[in-house]
Amino acid sequence: MKNFKLPYCLLLVIVLCSAFVYRDNPQINIVFIGDSITHGTVAKDQSPPNFVGEFLKEKLGPNIQVSNQGVSGRTTVDFLPATNTLFKKVKAAAITFYADSTAQLVFSVMLGTNDSAIQGPNGSPVSPPNYQSNLKTIADSLLAVYPNAKIVINYPIWYSDNTHNRSTYLKEGQQRVLSYWPQIDALVKEYKKSNPHHVFAGDKKAYPYFEKNYLTDFKPENGADGVFYLHPNTKGEKALAEFWSKALLKAIK
Repeated sequence: MKNFKLPYCLLLVIVLCSAFVYRDNPQINIVFIGDSITHGTVAKDQSPPNFVGEFLKEKLGPNIQVSNQGVSGRTTVDFLPATNTLFKKVKAAAITFYADSTAQLVFSVMLGTNDSAIQGPNGSPVSPPNYQSNLKTIADSLLAVYPNAKIVINYPIWYSDNTHNRSTYLKEGQQRVLSYWPQIDALVKEYKKSNPHHVFAGDKKAYPYFEKNYLTDFKPENGADGVFYLHPNTKGEKALAEFWSKALLKAIK
């Protein structure tokens, strides 16, 4: 009998260790929803979602997958399910992830830059109440399909008040971005009562960081009202990814 005890004990230890490894390194699948800032404007493999994946793998282990559904120039209006375009693509990206019932599905959202424009993007300017309503429609629709998912709504970031490319943003747009913040606060508060532990406030720190460090972390771009700053460069995308990652970690834990 003694000859059989050692292998059995070793097998038990291996099984227990495997269980702990699985618990400590869960499968987490993240779908990113956003505009050009989410999509990235430097290189295909150098976007905030890519950098988030790398950052979270360092913190949580290798079982992290990301899908970048950011689309340049888009607003909350473009992601409404009624459009049957971008929301459909978000669902298609998520459904692959959702097939694994043991994984945690997370949606990371940052929209508002294009909503805030004076003119140009679809639906702009989007009023603060409509901005909140659009986000709620998107979140409700995602949770209807993926009831176990978590949604992190990041606050739209700073841009210079002379931003004017094919669309017009300027100071009015910059101020409108900040008017969206209380709408996110109110929406998250509402979900805490109606559907707790599913919708979370995301990052707020990127805005003041970029407002202070735009010369080193944003790309200078020529516009109708001079050189403006709207899109992060590689350094800025890595900084943004770290801010998003910290917000995601809070929601995941």
